[in-house]
Amino acid sequence: MTVLVTGGSRGIGAAIARRFASEGMNVVIHYHQSHEAANETARTCLRAGAANVMTVSADLRSREQLVRVREKLSQRELVPDILVNNAGIAHYSMLADVSEDEWDDVMSVNLKGMFLCTQLFMPAMITQRFGRIVNVSSIWGISGASCEVLYSTTKGGMNAFTKALAKELAPSGVTVNAVAPGAVDTVMLDNLGAEEKTALESEIPVGRFAQPDEIASLVYFLALPESAYITGQIISPNGGWLT
Repeated sequence: MTVLVTGGSRGIGAAIARRFASEGMNVVIHYHQSHEAANETARTCLRAGAANVMTVSADLRSREQLVRVREKLSQRELVPDILVNNAGIAHYSMLADVSEDEWDDVMSVNLKGMFLCTQLFMPAMITQRFGRIVNVSSIWGISGASCEVLYSTTKGGMNAFTKALAKELAPSGVTVNAVAPGAVDTVMLDNLGAEEKTALESEIPVGRFAQPDEIASLVYFLALPESAYITGQIISPNGGWLT
């Protein structure tokens, strides 16, 4: 079994790559510019027990670059059975301050990138009548967040994409689900100061942020063959923040 994790060089993506590696799978780690971080994650995956590990660089906004990635993987006999669309960028500002270029950039990475990866890698899954697509969304795609309208919009779109594609691919044995975490202890929270983080944690019933490994475990569960009856779901591990 081969898993492709986009944005797999660090944070939640790296944790997901390590989780699959620990089960002896082939792991493909996608990154855009974080070359050294991707290599470190690859080394960690090998130590964790991955059968094979490969890193691939591509701008997810470019179909041409992604087609080249698909060709490289095919040459290495690493055609993904599991696709984890994890790559994304955050954006924090009031909507009035969002420029058109910023809007287009976040939309392109978070939504167009997911669309291109899915469209390019799902045919092989359909042919073999087995596949797992897991999209890493956000709690804000469900509830929305003030000063994160742009980001929330992309994650809401991801959730709708997930539900619709799940129905389309269900007859082919391919499941499509989304994991929509609450606050996770990664660099995406670095825009918050210490007091803001403390205040945010106080709003979460379990009293803390999630760890990336906790999100990775849910992604892994959804990719199991035994999870074949779970599709079209938006599952939000958020510590009771949103019920």
